[in-house]
Amino acid sequence: MSELTAADAALRAVPRPDGSAPLALVLGATGYIGGRLVPRLRQAGYRVRVLARDAGRVAAFPWGDSVEVVTGSAEDPDAVREAVRDVDVLYYLVHSMAAGPGFDRTDLRAAETVAAAAAAASVGRIVYLGGLHPSGGDLSPHLRSRVAVGDVFLSSGVPTLVLQAGVVIGSGSASFEMVRHLTEVLPYMPAPRWVRNRIQPIAVRDVLHYLLGAARVDADVNRAVDIGGPDVLRYGQMMNGYAAEAGLPQRAIASLPVFTPGLASHWVNLVTPIPRAIARPLVASLQNECVMDDHAVDDLIPPPAGGLTPYRRAVRLALGRVAADEVETSWQDSEVLGAPSDPLPSDPDWAGRTAYTDERSTLTSADPQRLWGVITGIGGDNGWYSTPLLWAVRGWMDKLAGGVGLARGRRSRSRVAPGDVIDFWRVETVEEGSMLRLRAEMKVPGRAWLELRATEADGGSRYDQRAVFFPRGLAGRLYWLAVLPFHGFVFRGMANRITATAEAESTGRGQVAGVL
Repeated sequence: MSELTAADAALRAVPRPDGSAPLALVLGATGYIGGRLVPRLRQAGYRVRVLARDAGRVAAFPWGDSVEVVTGSAEDPDAVREAVRDVDVLYYLVHSMAAGPGFDRTDLRAAETVAAAAAAASVGRIVYLGGLHPSGGDLSPHLRSRVAVGDVFLSSGVPTLVLQAGVVIGSGSASFEMVRHLTEVLPYMPAPRWVRNRIQPIAVRDVLHYLLGAARVDADVNRAVDIGGPDVLRYGQMMNGYAAEAGLPQRAIASLPVFTPGLASHWVNLVTPIPRAIARPLVASLQNECVMDDHAVDDLIPPPAGGLTPYRRAVRLALGRVAADEVETSWQDSEVLGAPSDPLPSDPDWAGRTAYTDERSTLTSADPQRLWGVITGIGGDNGWYSTPLLWAVRGWMDKLAGGVGLARGRRSRSRVAPGDVIDFWRVETVEEGSMLRLRAEMKVPGRAWLELRATEADGGSRYDQRAVFFPRGLAGRLYWLAVLPFHGFVFRGMANRITATAEAESTGRGQVAGVL
């Protein structure tokens, strides 16, 4: 573990008078922020208890076996009373935004249940992550609900710190995913007026910093404070900042007066994978400018070591485009935890980069060694075991586009090693006897890999083949749709002929006719 900075030390748990570690209760531990906060609380020296409807979901996290689990919901008084027992700090990260109409009433009931139980159990502090909003004026239903929940805790009699954050930047954050998908899909965006509204985004690592620090504020602090990153941007600027970091052209954005929040949420749902139940409250919240009114938080929680994360750097982190030696190496971001901006398996399936795949699996009577021999001999003079004309056409197209084409061949007919060239692919990984992964070097609007595996199976072996394509912008998505009709010929034929060749070689019949 690296040496702690002063800011890091301020996030460490303070032992109880008897020397034991303080107990943190996290409600919403399986959500986006909660799933990242729990392991950091553990590393900071807290014992952690979570309240969750499904203990199985908790067990699926890497930290699942290191926390105490109380099964139930925030609306269940009995479960909440059990959960708050002997708790020093309670983190409330629950909201019902995706539940649809009536979510505000559900949130209010849950907050009232938790506040009453926390007061009765003499919980030391409540920390609530609310929404950044302007003072005065009409708020969206989502922001009104966040303010109402915060008020319940502030009037509970338990010292409460409400941290009011705007758009959180990190892979898996619904707000960030909306920016990601809109920018990736739309080279031109007819947009509502809110694209001109000012927003103060904050990196997820900085949100976690403030959440950890909130447990250490003085016992007499009972208030709401704004938190945000160092940049104040218009929503359109956020989209174009993402485009620049993702290697996309700048997006033309036209502000149109005809988009109501309802129409805009339909539009977001149409062009992105984000469910409308989540898109609607997010879009409605963007009707309000979300900028910090003050920086009172600076008097309560020391800023992160090195300062707050600028928006563009937060995007780079979310995209995984920051080199390992550029990432902070403080105890907050150890290899065990991973970077806060990294995706988690628990993130929704619409989060993260868009990836298209074509997967094939075939059983063969050939033994794994024979199948592996065919796999490692692919390309060059041996060809690609499927529709030679289509592969040739693809090579010509690549040449016309300024790419390398198929002419590079390969160095050896039977041996492969990382870094080797095989036509317009490069060997990225070799697991001897079992897996070959190739990275495409042809001209495509995105990044592509081809993975071939041989594993032992009853009476022979199993051949697994997976093509993965990460599109870049709209062009990448259109490219995948254009080549999709040919995948049945190319990839299915490839899988069938590789296994057939392995079987033929096992029986001494040589290579299958028509492969080259």
